[in-house]
Amino acid sequence: MRTGVCYYPEHWPEERWTIDAAHMRRLGITVVRIGEFAWSRLEDADGTLHFDWLVRAIDTLHQAGLSVVMGTPTATPPRWMLDKYPDMLALDENGKSRGFGSRRHYCFSFTPYVDECRRIVSALAKCIGTHPGVIAWQTDNEYGCHSTSMSYSEHALHAFRQWCEKRYTTINGLNHAWGNVFWSMEYDHFRQIGLPVGSVTESNPAHQLAFWRFSSDQIALFNKAQVEILRKLSPGRDILHNFMGNFVEFDHHDVSKDLNIASWDNYPLGFLTRDNADPVDQARFLRTGHPDGSAFHHDLYRGCCNGRWWVMEQQPGPVNWAPYNPSPLPGMVRLWGWEAFAHGAEVMSYFRWRQAPFAQEQTHTGLLLSNAEDDVATSEVRQLNEELHRLRLPRAADETSGNTATNMLKVHSSVAIVFSYAGNAIQDIQLPGGQTYSPLAFCQRVYSACRQWGVNVDVVSSKAQLDDYKLIILCNNSEDDPEFVEHLINSRQHSRATLAMFPGTGSRNSEYELPESLPPGAFQNLIPIKVVRSESLPDTEQLIASNASGSSWHCIQWRERVHSQIEPHARFSDGWGFHYSQDGVHYINAIPEQTDLVALIGKLLKVSKINALELGPFLRTQQIGPYRLAINFGPEPVELASALGSTFDFDENTIVIVGSDTLHQTDIALWAVR
Repeated sequence: MRTGVCYYPEHWPEERWTIDAAHMRRLGITVVRIGEFAWSRLEDADGTLHFDWLVRAIDTLHQAGLSVVMGTPTATPPRWMLDKYPDMLALDENGKSRGFGSRRHYCFSFTPYVDECRRIVSALAKCIGTHPGVIAWQTDNEYGCHSTSMSYSEHALHAFRQWCEKRYTTINGLNHAWGNVFWSMEYDHFRQIGLPVGSVTESNPAHQLAFWRFSSDQIALFNKAQVEILRKLSPGRDILHNFMGNFVEFDHHDVSKDLNIASWDNYPLGFLTRDNADPVDQARFLRTGHPDGSAFHHDLYRGCCNGRWWVMEQQPGPVNWAPYNPSPLPGMVRLWGWEAFAHGAEVMSYFRWRQAPFAQEQTHTGLLLSNAEDDVATSEVRQLNEELHRLRLPRAADETSGNTATNMLKVHSSVAIVFSYAGNAIQDIQLPGGQTYSPLAFCQRVYSACRQWGVNVDVVSSKAQLDDYKLIILCNNSEDDPEFVEHLINSRQHSRATLAMFPGTGSRNSEYELPESLPPGAFQNLIPIKVVRSESLPDTEQLIASNASGSSWHCIQWRERVHSQIEPHARFSDGWGFHYSQDGVHYINAIPEQTDLVALIGKLLKVSKINALELGPFLRTQQIGPYRLAINFGPEPVELASALGSTFDFDENTIVIVGSDTLHQTDIALWAVR
């Protein structure tokens, strides 16, 4: 794994560039991302291009031994662009303009802006696309950030109508697909279709889902327009995009089809304080981040581009955008680097090189303070690079070439969680588990339960190859997808994998209609059950399912009533069954609270014959190639020989390559496995 940093040469005097580049190399950094917000300096007036400074910056970095990732600047169109196209801005759901003064102020459906993006990307690629210092391109920046995935502009409306006509062919076809006979919502022609906003009460969920799919497709098309230019004019360079954490407003698998690498921006403490509603987690992990928060996204994005992924932005200290912005514990920056390595990252890149003394991100830390002195994280980055150097292996390609596939170690997992962005949208639209239920959060809970047993997990799409897994888990696969069901059947014929499905699986077809055969629709070909009722529960309600042997499960938020000839593993006091299984296929028809979910996952791992050991809430392990990494997120020291033992090839004869056999909080240990 190589380390990198996000750098903004346009922010600093040119005489600093050589000094900064030399300092980066002393820390062991070899990759630098630049340019993604620099459009106003690249083109200060329409058609007036200034690339000379950019070429000098790339020359400076390259001469210092640094590889450059060039960002296309399309996330920040300059002010003159708005004068040229006053209606290029997106509108929010209330019809308010998403105006100039920060970033991402454009509508994906405004075609003149897409053409402007093609123009600037083409000019950049012609100028620097074959520069030996440029090894990769990043398209735009954080698609959808600040709730910009969906626009409610007239341009979006026009494009959505065209999208609907292409998808449904006839207006009667659309009316039938959406069930518009309900409440007399039928249309006479496509020109009558509006956007799913502003209605007296809830918009038709089929309309909402169609608009979600359309908006996701617009992002994929916008990205593809840039990729096609870069492939032609900058051959041999990798192309990537930096996705975000806890973000499901578009289908990342679709966008990734046109990329070489999926990267993402990792801010563990920001995500915890912004997105995690559990007060216990907030208190325990305030300065470390949740032990499975970063890991989940590492594995999710590893599944997007055939295993190739980066961290493009890594938190080095307090950020500026979360409700609370604590400082990470000493050692966490190093720990996050080793964690990314163990999940297969090719590059760990820090945001940013130097703290900005101006504009919106003044309180966002960098590796350097705003006065250019080293901040806390620099010593940890230096230490990480020195330790990684001990593991240097023969590389797949020379570092100076365009091919950045340098990490020859592979992650092998016996467990797969199949993640569906459309399925997540289906559940979000009508909240089947209640107002506090989040399908994304539940997927992360299931992932965390797996990780507490010390197993590697892949998070993959429904089109991924599944033959090699021993346990396949469906958490948010709400779409009744016969093609995916056939894929599962064929995969299990080869692997005999255990399959576990959770509530909502196959509960709606692609047009948000209940399956004719009742949920789980085509998944009934895997297990003969029918869901006849679904209920959501307030957080104060907890239901207990028990069996004759004395085992019990505490369930929360959401449960389903199932009709089946299969005898359930347990029953609730009102007679509803819980957990049905047959021939290695399990349907878990209620949401267990976390302790019981961990126990349930343990049972599934056992029947799948997967080697596992319960680690508790703080200790985590991950294997990559011949190495296993252990991490301690908790306040108490851990003796690895007693905590892991023979299950994970650790005993008194184990030689620890990095770290030691006693882990204090934020410590890591790496050793070779037999």
